[in-house]
Formats: sequence, structure tokens, C-alpha cells
Amino acid sequence: MNDTLKYKDYFASISYSMEDEVFHGKIIGINDLITFEGRSVTELKKAFKEATEDYLTTCKEMNKQPDKTYKGSFNVRVPASMHKKAALMASQKNITLNELMKVAITIAIKHEREVDQTLEQLHEKAI
Repeated sequence: MNDTLKYKDYFASISYSMEDEVFHGKIIGINDLITFEGRSVTELKKAFKEATEDYLTTCKEMNKQPDKTYKGSFNVRVPASMHKKAALMASQKNITLNELMKVAITIAIKHEREVDQTLEQLHEKAI
């Protein structure tokens, strides 16, 4: 099981260990590795808040920026056929492939539910 929690402007990825019967969390989007755990959802949420507050306090004391800095560029690997179709579409619309990817990401962010459904369908096909 994977999910996320939010506290202030921070998010954490959550997983559950059936073997240990413990929820594990990791704060994402920061410069450091901060983990926490709890045996119940209530414990987990409390541990997340405490870990976040401790991290922010430590960063302040060290005069350190806690948030991860994103450069705005990353590599994307897709099948060659998809790359070709995207390049052709961009060319037909007289835009760069980079501009087309910005549009695609914007649409994906605005339509998160549809993205989730598509990912679910792709996962089912893979099984």
C-alpha cells in the first residue's frame, strides 16, 4: 500500500509493512532523508508532524534551505514510436518538443484523476 500525507506544505510517501505491522513514511521534496513510522494512522500522522517540525527547526538553526531545488529540466524516456509521434505533433503545431511536453505535463497536473485511472488501467494490463 502506498499513499501520501500532507502537513503544512510538506508531503510524505507512506507504505505499510505487513511483516512488521508498521506504517513507514518518508518526507519527499526536501534536501535530506527524513523518515518516521507509526503502528496506527494516528501515530503515523503525529510522527510525520513531529519529524517535519524537527526538520524545519534544524534547518533554521543551520541557516539551511529545507526545500529541494528543482532545476526545471529532466530526462524522459519513452518508446521510440511515442517519441516519433510527439515530434511529429510538435512539428505540425509549429512548436518545439519541449513546448509540447510542457503542455502534456500541464494537462496531466490539471487532470490528476484521469491520470490515476489511466495508470490503473496500464497496471492492470501489465498483470
